[in-house]
Amino acid sequence: MKANDKVDAARVDLLLSELRLSGIKLVWSALAATADKEGWPAARFLAALAEQELADRGQRRFARHLAEARLPPGKTLAAFDFDAVPMISKAQVQALAAGDAWLEKGANLLVFGPPGVGKSHLAAALGLALIENGWRVLFARTTDLVQRLQVARRDLTLEAAIDKLDKYHLLVLDDLAYVAKDQAETSVLFELISARYERRSLLITANQPFGEWGKIFPDQAMTLAAVDRLVHHATIFEMNVDSYRRKAALKKAAGPGRPSARATIKTSS
Repeated sequence: MKANDKVDAARVDLLLSELRLSGIKLVWSALAATADKEGWPAARFLAALAEQELADRGQRRFARHLAEARLPPGKTLAAFDFDAVPMISKAQVQALAAGDAWLEKGANLLVFGPPGVGKSHLAAALGLALIENGWRVLFARTTDLVQRLQVARRDLTLEAAIDKLDKYHLLVLDDLAYVAKDQAETSVLFELISARYERRSLLITANQPFGEWGKIFPDQAMTLAAVDRLVHHATIFEMNVDSYRRKAALKKAAGPGRPSARATIKTSS
């Protein structure tokens, strides 16, 4: 490379850094060499650079959104056992993973079922698929998020804290039923539900059906109001199957050559 060429290359690198075009900076030199060798027209060279920049920005955006989502690791739709929950349509879940048919409308997804049937796995896997499709997601245990909102209320910043959650197209509240029946906790939860109503989507997993939500909210009026807001625009999945964790424990307890159906799990007294 000639001295002048080296100066020009260094200048290009500096300019690309100043413009924050990191994707182009990674490849422009190699692409320029290819373009010179093959006689590309200027438009083709510029298009190739622009495509590289867009791809690089997309990768960095995905990595950033994945980190902020706080999803439990290893939960994907490919790893979800749809055969174990035949009442859940794989095609419907894949359609929900696109996001545009419901997240744009602020609709909700409610997933009910006993512990150990894969509710959290399904919620996290959907969250991952949505992030891959360009949406922003936050996954949180309901108790953890409620505690953070309580702190915000004590600091007189609850409205601002809820507003900050608006940047997420989908807020996953895992294990809703584990919220203690406490006026302070359930009131901030109700305010969150009300604030997102018809604006931003919620995905809620819960062990108890609606009929038992009186154990979560302290009074009937609040229970009815919360349920009304959640179900108004909602898809509801009921995963009424045996716990896969219990099945795995039974299989392990059975040992080789022994039918798992006859095995028992010892419990401490």
